Amino acid sequence: MSKEKTPGGWRPFIDLIRQTNPSKLMLGIAICMSVAATVVSLTIPLFTKNFVDSFSLASISGSQIAILAVVFVAQAITGGVSVYLLNHVGQKVVAGLRDRLWSKLLVLPVPYYDEHQTGETISRMTNDTGVVKGLITEHVTGFFTGIISVIGSIAILLVLDWRMTLLMLVAVPLVAAVLVPLGRQMFKISKGLQDETARFTVILNQVLSEIRLVKSSNAEPLEYENGKKGIVNLFQFGLKEGKVQALISPLMSFVLMVVLVVIIGYGGVRVSSGALTAGDLVAFILYLFQIVMPLGQITAFFTQLQKAKGATERIIATLDADEEDFAAGRELQDASRPISVEHVSFAYPTGEEVLKDVSFSVQPGEVTAIVGPSGGGKTTLFSLLERYYRPQSGEIKLGDEPIDRYTLRSWRSRIGYVSQESPLIAGTIRDNICYGLGRDVSDVELRRAAQMAYADQFIQEFPDGYDTEVGERGMKLSGGQRQRIGIARALLRDPEILMLDEATSSLDSKSEIVVQQALQNLMKGRTTLVIAHRLSTVVEADQILFVEKGRITGSGTHDELLQSHAMYREFAVQQLRIKEMGVT
Repeated sequence: MSKEKTPGGWRPFIDLIRQTNPSKLMLGIAICMSVAATVVSLTIPLFTKNFVDSFSLASISGSQIAILAVVFVAQAITGGVSVYLLNHVGQKVVAGLRDRLWSKLLVLPVPYYDEHQTGETISRMTNDTGVVKGLITEHVTGFFTGIISVIGSIAILLVLDWRMTLLMLVAVPLVAAVLVPLGRQMFKISKGLQDETARFTVILNQVLSEIRLVKSSNAEPLEYENGKKGIVNLFQFGLKEGKVQALISPLMSFVLMVVLVVIIGYGGVRVSSGALTAGDLVAFILYLFQIVMPLGQITAFFTQLQKAKGATERIIATLDADEEDFAAGRELQDASRPISVEHVSFAYPTGEEVLKDVSFSVQPGEVTAIVGPSGGGKTTLFSLLERYYRPQSGEIKLGDEPIDRYTLRSWRSRIGYVSQESPLIAGTIRDNICYGLGRDVSDVELRRAAQMAYADQFIQEFPDGYDTEVGERGMKLSGGQRQRIGIARALLRDPEILMLDEATSSLDSKSEIVVQQALQNLMKGRTTLVIAHRLSTVVEADQILFVEKGRITGSGTHDELLQSHAMYREFAVQQLRIKEMGVT
């Protein structure tokens, strides 16, 4: 059985913490200091008892005052050091968890991100790990010291007067009978609160990352309502949590007051009869507080533990997800070989087949264009070539070998990909052109790539040149500028295989001309696959594949398809203004 299916167990949580390798020495010292501070605090009522029983100015010696002062100071110092050390351990644990999650998220395959929303994943990294940190830094010591304080206080009280102690302990099962179901209720509420927080994070991430779409669509009222639903749901969960806490706090106070009144009343009778001294009664009351207050800490620990268990389930589910194996296979040394797609079929998990028995080959150094109606499976074909997905049947070969025989890293390093809207990261133009290379790039190399991409001219016009910040997702640049930076990035990688996915379809005619010239520079001597809606950009291709409804229904040169493929001819007539010239 997998760990995430046992939400009530402690072991998944403990195993997860152990995997971060927290400092056992530091944790041990912190707990020992907390225990020491608690043990010291157990002696204070005994000192108080002696003061009360022999109270007079003459009976108070300087040594007694000094000892009491040392006890208070020692308790404060050990408590403070313990809190710091536990915070250090907690921060180290959460840093280790976030490091594991971050490294995991980077190697998860594309299908994982198809099925999980970005905001939800971000919530795992921030909110859920924060809950685990809170348990360690704020509640672990309270749990250990609380147990010691309760056991120690009860043991001393039994020695002082076992009758009064048993009378006081009658309240414990009554309190437990109420607190245990409240703790279960708190777990359900906390888990719901975490899930709702993740959903709200999804909304925030989605809206703020696409704020231009929101504004251009006048969708502010719609998104306000969506966000408000999340806010109201969080408010409702917060209220439920508050109701439980509102029951716990008064209950503890009520029990404390009742027990205190009973102890004072019954204790007063026993003092008057001589069975107890006044000092014993004072010590009894102080120890009562040392039992009740830690019980609250122990209750808080178990409440936070329930939250941490819920967070642990989701963290473990992410860490256990299948990941890409970058090391499997052997290094690809030469990609200048034919690419063969043989009887490939593919379907996404939730839909029907997108590609159906697709076969074709691409010769090295030649240009193969893929055209056809939208939704035919062209971009999915590129995703299979990039090995984002695996085909359900058939295989893709480089030369005579399947491409999955090579390591993912070496295969993808041989591919240059330019998409319809070249994605940019927040940073400088230099950062974006050099992105992912993993080596230092000289200014000469950088400028040469930019010049071949026809990007150097507009870059030089910026006051900061190549150090110009492009903004989030490159929003400070025009579409044509972003495309040329994407082409410069591909040129700098010097790939042997080039894939262009609608690289000019979103540009105006002036930008398209410049980008098309840059693409001609990029395509020279490389095996190139081009997805295109505009036939004008691919009429010179060595091979054109016409894809519709997941199948290749025609292949050949432009002239051959004009003669043999009715739908291609229809596309050409519409786009290229070709007269049918009696072609049938």
